[in-house]
Amino acid sequence: EFPPPIFLTTHPELGDVSRGDLLTIRNFYEYMNGIITPVQMEGLRLLLTPFPQEEFNQTEDRKVAMQSTGVACLDCHSNFHTNGAFHLTPDVRPQAERFRLDTTSLRGLFNQQIHGSKRSLRSVEDFTEFEQRTAYFNGDHVSATRKGVNLPDRPNQVAMMAQMQNIIDFPPAPKLDPFGRLDPATASALEIKGEQVFMGKGRCGECHVPAQSFMDNNMHDLKLERFYKVGQTFNDQVAIPDGPIKTFTLRGIKDSPPYLHDGRLMTLGDTVEFFNLVLGTKLDQSEKEALVAYLLTL
Repeated sequence: EFPPPIFLTTHPELGDVSRGDLLTIRNFYEYMNGIITPVQMEGLRLLLTPFPQEEFNQTEDRKVAMQSTGVACLDCHSNFHTNGAFHLTPDVRPQAERFRLDTTSLRGLFNQQIHGSKRSLRSVEDFTEFEQRTAYFNGDHVSATRKGVNLPDRPNQVAMMAQMQNIIDFPPAPKLDPFGRLDPATASALEIKGEQVFMGKGRCGECHVPAQSFMDNNMHDLKLERFYKVGQTFNDQVAIPDGPIKTFTLRGIKDSPPYLHDGRLMTLGDTVEFFNLVLGTKLDQSEKEALVAYLLTL
């Protein structure tokens, strides 16, 4: 769904506050005035303001034909969700060994203690500052200086951006109780079976803990290099081990395909089959179908 709806922890009674439109630097004040505080409004303005970036800037070293004013946080995290774009992880060298990262949703950041798929940043403030200072320039501070890096002020600008990000809620999940478990009065038999697989044989709930917004605030290494030869080259990219990756939330998972940190899995069915193979859970077809039905309720 695009533009994605926006839900606020501060105004759950309002539902989607996006008016079915994409927030931009031109319309954000009109849409949000009277709903968010002045501090949050300033944070939102900064999140919508373009700043120079490695590929989008005013120098000759860019990936677009014309000089660019840069990119804004919410260019990729459209309406605090995702535009489905991919980029290369900035913290790996050499260039050919950098791997793809999916643009993740910013929904529910208030419940997350790890930010960034691998760098294990511990606060929204850390991540906001990291993105502007280094990730925007692929971890190259020399290039950043040359192209006009924005160095946001931590006590003011970064704090205001974080305050806005921290009030973005997950989409409603009416079949879940306050502890993240299915309400048997509203869930179907297939969905209840899927929850049983999720918490039991499928082993999903060992990391995606329902009471913790389907996360465990940890990082895990699936050791996927068991399934390929390290050093193989595909499309000029070298396959290396992924290493530990954070446990992403499953809340609202139906709204953000493709799946896994690098988008290699196109559907929830693909994702269930992937983990069935990687974890060796030996789910049968009915269990996999039930698990997908359950994931659609989250």
